Amino acid sequence: MQIPTTGLILIFTILVSTTLAIAAADKTPNADLVLTSCVHASFPQICIHTLSSYTGSTTTPRDLAQAAVRVSLGRARKVQTYLGTLKSQSKREQSALVDCLEQVGDSVDDLSKTLSELQHLRPGTFRWQMSNAQTWVSAALTNEDTCLDGFKEMETTVRVDVKRKMINVARVTSNALYLINRLDQTRHY
Repeated sequence: MQIPTTGLILIFTILVSTTLAIAAADKTPNADLVLTSCVHASFPQICIHTLSSYTGSTTTPRDLAQAAVRVSLGRARKVQTYLGTLKSQSKREQSALVDCLEQVGDSVDDLSKTLSELQHLRPGTFRWQMSNAQTWVSAALTNEDTCLDGFKEMETTVRVDVKRKMINVARVTSNALYLINRLDQTRHY
């Protein structure tokens, strides 16, 4: 059964509204910041969910951007560990796994550099540091996408599992990039 486009929009609107209402009811100090920051993210529900439940301090836009990068980094590391445990059924699949593991490793490095840069923002070098952070997170997104390229035209359980996990990482990484771009616009260092 196919849902009409207007039905999908209505369902999405209801889900986002419900999520926003639940988060707004939360009296934690960061609830308003998370809501206002995540509402226009690429994946607002994921942004709200991951950052509302984040245990670290998120009282400023800078804290929130760092938290988003930490979430992305944590998920990328989990996928990296998962990929290291997989065994393939064919040489082609094994090659795709090795390449994917390398790409995810590069993403972990890029996200680690981004987090370090965000932790040391200074007024005199803010623009340069933000450019670095944006470049590294964009590269991490590209690496995550490139990982899946090796599995094209394969219909295996490994491909399905890797794709699901990589999409999850890519979504939180995309939200992290959005919050970094937002931080760049507000210049909170």
